[in-house]
Amino acid sequence: MLLDLPSEAPLDFFDLLVREAPAADFEQPIAAARESGASPSELAALERTKLRALQVRAMLERRRRREEELSALYDTAGDLAGLRDLDAVLRAIVHRARTLLNADVSYMTLNDTARGDTYMRITDGSVAASFQGLRLPPGAGLGGLVALTGTPYATANYPADARFEHTTAIDRGVGDEGLVAILGVPLKLGAQVIGVLFAANRTERPFAREEVALLVSLAAHAAVAIDAARLLTETRAALADLSAANHAVERAAAAHDRLTTLVLRGGGVEDVARDLAEILDGALLVVDAHGHRLAAAGSLPSPAPATPTTAAPAARSSAVLAAPDPAVLAEAVAASRSEGRSVRRGPLYVAAVAAGADDLGALVFQPARPLSDADQRTLERAAQITALLLLFRRTVAEAEAQVRGELLDDLISHPARDPAALRSRAAHLGLDLDAPHVVLVTDGTPITSWARTFAATRGGLAMTREGRTTLLLPGADPGQAARTVAKDASRAL
Repeated sequence: MLLDLPSEAPLDFFDLLVREAPAADFEQPIAAARESGASPSELAALERTKLRALQVRAMLERRRRREEELSALYDTAGDLAGLRDLDAVLRAIVHRARTLLNADVSYMTLNDTARGDTYMRITDGSVAASFQGLRLPPGAGLGGLVALTGTPYATANYPADARFEHTTAIDRGVGDEGLVAILGVPLKLGAQVIGVLFAANRTERPFAREEVALLVSLAAHAAVAIDAARLLTETRAALADLSAANHAVERAAAAHDRLTTLVLRGGGVEDVARDLAEILDGALLVVDAHGHRLAAAGSLPSPAPATPTTAAPAARSSAVLAAPDPAVLAEAVAASRSEGRSVRRGPLYVAAVAAGADDLGALVFQPARPLSDADQRTLERAAQITALLLLFRRTVAEAEAQVRGELLDDLISHPARDPAALRSRAAHLGLDLDAPHVVLVTDGTPITSWARTFAATRGGLAMTREGRTTLLLPGADPGQAARTVAKDASRAL
């Protein structure tokens, strides 16, 4: 109790907390009490107060650190939303990795599919030219092993770590840079590893699990930025093919610039649909690969009355364009993909929304008047832009789903646990692991995609492993949760 302490001692500890003093300064009130002749019981009470004050200091430090990490991830997401320069975004991510992990050097390597190795892309804090020009063969060094396996690796002392394949070139570059401790995590697009993000120190140090989790989150953002920039480059290249030889083509080019600007300003599928319907004057329906509506925009002139009394402008119908028969739509989408352009079916124009072998859906457009060739090209370019937006949305969702799945896998499968690290990783995803949760396991065909969406919308986690899909959902009633999952899955699938 404070009555057993020197009168100023508790206030001294509060003052130290307010000043955010170093931990060593918390010994001063005890030393002062000892010099003033405090009794053993008073000194013991002071020692207990000091320990509680240090616990409060540690808690405040953890919260400050978490706020910095969340702020960095938020800023990174903002950079992606306003993506203009890929190099600038990647440099920002690499610099944040160095700052948040308090590392001497951070850097990023990317896989070179043409040469079959990995090369240095961005460095922050590096001073050695030999290090900045390194290329890593598959499996060589820590970074080569991460790129080959898609698994994070960390070492407190790389030169002395026999787990990694040391090569003369890599060891020389690492030595010139003076690096000792290295952490590397993969940059992934789905299951494909496209590079590695690193944090390194010039002195020996271990890397905590929460540091690994933070670097994995930054790597996921970097992978999304790289893929988004690639898709934007392809879209810009496609738009650059447009000719301005006549008025119709100039109109198309202006329309394409308008749509591209809309995307670069952060617009979505609904915004593209609205602008396209306005540019081409008609009603537009955007459907996914299963024929479900993603967006609708525009309107059509209502049928003229049988006996018009005055010459008035045609009224516009506010009804949403209805999707064609599924069989007709499927045939039209297949024809559009095969011919590489939009196809006409009655009053409708259908343009497949695709990326490589991926069928992402279609644009179904009914114009007020038949489209010119240039207008059809505009519809097709809009389909490409829509594919870009859907791929970007899917890439972000897959990156988050992967992080969520890995957390659930660690929670269930790993007996050796670090509760603080698990809570930190869960907090980044908006989960409270101290609240009641239920675990549900489905038999039969894996339902990974549906389960991830279902769990994410309810503040939970999902993963598929060994042919079974597992969900972790907030709640305390497993039976009710199982009935809800079974009902929703049956309806959706």
